[in-house]
Amino acid sequence: MDTITKEQRSRNMAAIHSVNTIPEIYLRKLLFSKGYRYSINFKKLPGHPDIYLRKYNTAVFIHGCFWHRHEGCKYSSTPKSKVEYWNKKFEMNINRDRVVKEELKNANVKCLVIWECSIKKMRKNPEFCSEILSVITEFFKSQNLYMEL
Repeated sequence: MDTITKEQRSRNMAAIHSVNTIPEIYLRKLLFSKGYRYSINFKKLPGHPDIYLRKYNTAVFIHGCFWHRHEGCKYSSTPKSKVEYWNKKFEMNINRDRVVKEELKNANVKCLVIWECSIKKMRKNPEFCSEILSVITEFFKSQNLYMEL
């Protein structure tokens, strides 16, 4: 059973954003400071990537560990109430992610998925941040079509 009122739950859920999240803004500022230019929520590609770098033909998605079910991550817990509802919702998200990934691959667009937990770790640890940034930079220039961080 839920421990807060229906109105409080509604306010909590309304406060969750799907665009311009803290991890997205952090990564955008980091990329911009390194000289990368991009489009935000690019509507012309499947899945409307959070960031699209036209020069590198790369779609970047910043996935929330909870919503996109990052396997083995402490942030991807399952709520104890309305389990059937949540499992259905999570399954729909996973299927949509799979379809978007396949559509981007078929369109020959590179796809980079960065998990929320990686962004959190980047924000706390400057060495990890520069390491991940190097990996991202290499991916932009590589021929690989898909990578997750």
